[in-house]
Amino acid sequence: MARCGNRLLLAAAVLLSGVCGASAEDAEVNTIQDIFRHLRTCWKPPPAARARPLDITVVVSFNRSGNILGRPRISYEPAEASDNDRLQYRIAVMEALQRCTPMPFTDAMAGAAAGRPFAIQFRSRKTPPDKTSPPTQERRA
Repeated sequence: MARCGNRLLLAAAVLLSGVCGASAEDAEVNTIQDIFRHLRTCWKPPPAARARPLDITVVVSFNRSGNILGRPRISYEPAEASDNDRLQYRIAVMEALQRCTPMPFTDAMAGAAAGRPFAIQFRSRKTPPDKTSPPTQERRA
C-alpha cells in the first residue's frame, strides 16, 4: 500500500513539474509590454489596514541576465500620502522587484533591455482621479 502511495506522489510531482515548466516558458519576457505584465504578476500592494491605496512609480534598469542593475529609484508618489503610506508602498515595490527578478528575458530582449531605465507604475487606486477635482500635487522622491 505504501508503494502505491509513493507512486501517486511521484506521478503528481511529475505532472506538477510539467505544469511549472510550461508556465515558465510562457512567462518569458520578449517585449517591453512583457516587462510590465511580468512585474504586474508580482505586485502585491499593502493591505488597506496598513496603508491607504496610492500609486507609486519606480525607475529600474536590468542587466542582460534580468537582474536589477544599480538601485531602483522611486520617481513618483502622491504628495498627500502619509510617511507610513509611502514606507509601506516602497517596501511593497521592492518586494515585487525581488519576486520578479531575475527577469526571464529572451536573448533578443536581454540585449534590448540591458541598461535601459524603465519607469514602472504600480497602481492600487480603484478609481481614476475625478476630472472635476484639482490635480493632486506630485511629490518627487
